[in-house]
Amino acid sequence: MKKHSARVAPLSACNSPVLTLTKVEGEDRTRETVVGTTDSQTAGAAGSEPDRRRLQCCIRVTAVQVRKALWGVAMVVCVCSSWAGSTQLAKLTFKKFDAPFTLTWFATSWNCLFFPLYYIGHLCKSPERQTPRQRFRECCRFFGDDGLTPKVFFTKVAPFGLLWILTNYLYLQALRKINTTDVSALFCCNKAFVFLLSWIVLRDRFMGVRIVAAILAIAGIVMMTYADGFHSHSVIGITLVVASASMSALYKVLFKMVLGSAKFGEAALFLSIVGSANFVFISFVPVILYFTHVEYIGSLADIPWAYLCGVAALLFAFNILVNFGIAITYPTLISFGIVLSVPVNALVDLFTCEIHFNTVRLIAVFIICLGFLMLLLPEDWDQCIIQLSMKLRKRDEPAEGNGEAGVATGLSWRGRGRTSLSTFAH
Repeated sequence: MKKHSARVAPLSACNSPVLTLTKVEGEDRTRETVVGTTDSQTAGAAGSEPDRRRLQCCIRVTAVQVRKALWGVAMVVCVCSSWAGSTQLAKLTFKKFDAPFTLTWFATSWNCLFFPLYYIGHLCKSPERQTPRQRFRECCRFFGDDGLTPKVFFTKVAPFGLLWILTNYLYLQALRKINTTDVSALFCCNKAFVFLLSWIVLRDRFMGVRIVAAILAIAGIVMMTYADGFHSHSVIGITLVVASASMSALYKVLFKMVLGSAKFGEAALFLSIVGSANFVFISFVPVILYFTHVEYIGSLADIPWAYLCGVAALLFAFNILVNFGIAITYPTLISFGIVLSVPVNALVDLFTCEIHFNTVRLIAVFIICLGFLMLLLPEDWDQCIIQLSMKLRKRDEPAEGNGEAGVATGLSWRGRGRTSLSTFAH
């Protein structure tokens, strides 16, 4: 019985021993029939187990993708809200506290909280809990074998801290000159600048669609300037925000060239060091601006602390989402949240009557956002489209094949089954 079962198990249900044995009499025929039926059921059950596992795997993968997509929708809303909210709140702050550099210094100092928050998350999720000193030393390996030395600090950290401050300061200065819609739209050009610098400095792959996106971004800048009639006030504001986008692109490209890619702990430590260095070494600049009456504050009671803390908290939340949101969703969705802040700012400006939407401005905003979205396309986007079209074409072929098989009358059931299986196998 066991030997016979071992031999029959690989056979399918349609090729059972009942159909293959032809000369069996009496009890032997009954025994063979029972054995064949049992073995065929066993073979059918064994054959269904891989199908069940495959189905469970597909369901699990689908559930993971759905969960990631839902997190992505929440991430888009949070990124858009934090970026648009910080821009609008900074615009309101300057009506009561006209000190862009002091606001930049105050908001950058909040970066000191990155590594402590990361360490709290490490204690909650990591099975191997380390002390703060051990975790700090491990993350310091990102800067080299010697860790964070004074030479490494002044050559690899301090330049990025200056670029960080310049990016935020120029962005806030631009908000003092022009409306939030133009500022947020023009800042989206930093994606095009990143591509151009990566292509020139890092020798990244040339892509025609990204060149077109960069051209659209430059055309949008020119049209945005033309929308206000080339007045000096708007030209200065546009120049400031384009300079801010350029500093942001330079920061990203140099970071990739000098330091490479960083893990979550390493990125948190780096941002905390930037915030700490800003608080220690740049604190004298707001003091000088105060005594020179460049950014004069009457008294501490006149400082709108609620506005300052609101701007700093929203920028801090935005940086957390942008730098660490990749752990739970797709990077493209995070970038989409940034470009979505442009229409949100436009709606706010429209209801507050701070902007006149003429045709030139609308076209400029549209082509800048279009260029930004084109830059989100993956490098193999053309191959993906070709593969998708081929899959759709192959999906149409089985229907035609089945129709021809239905018309033909001389085909057996087994032949149609093989044709069907071979079609689905491809």
